[in-house]
Amino acid sequence: MIFITLGSQKFQFNRLLRAVDRLTASGDIDDEIFAQIGYSDYRPENYRFKEFLDRQEFSDMTDRADIVITHGGTGAIIGALKKKKKVIAVPRRAENKEHVDDHQRQLVKEFGDLNLIYECDDCDQLGEALKKVKNMQFDSYQSNTEAYIASIEDFLKQ
Repeated sequence: MIFITLGSQKFQFNRLLRAVDRLTASGDIDDEIFAQIGYSDYRPENYRFKEFLDRQEFSDMTDRADIVITHGGTGAIIGALKKKKKVIAVPRRAENKEHVDDHQRQLVKEFGDLNLIYECDDCDQLGEALKKVKNMQFDSYQSNTEAYIASIEDFLKQ
């Protein structure tokens, strides 16, 4: 199954939803798809969706997924990586009014350079990205949260 998550910020990401709809309609994607579409106003015609999911629904969908397609949000990417999911990240673009700036492009590139995700900056390449990801091996995500906490605790003890 493919789970698409577009976050909860008040920006549309119609470009990605339309691309997946085209690929599904053409038969290039035959996997089950579910999308959490957030504030997008495009309504997919060829796969199931819901605007927002509660925490449990979101966790369940991520658990069921083989591949997570997401925007370039840190939380969405890391959440999927922690559950050992293959991630295709498509950064939002300011020029399309999908965000206020292009920081997601930089973030997605960093995760891609670390071989943690597949970086897909162009929705026209999404079909190819899906084919590649199914056979790719990614490095495991290693959280360094505990190291940060220990460092802060050490600092506070001084």
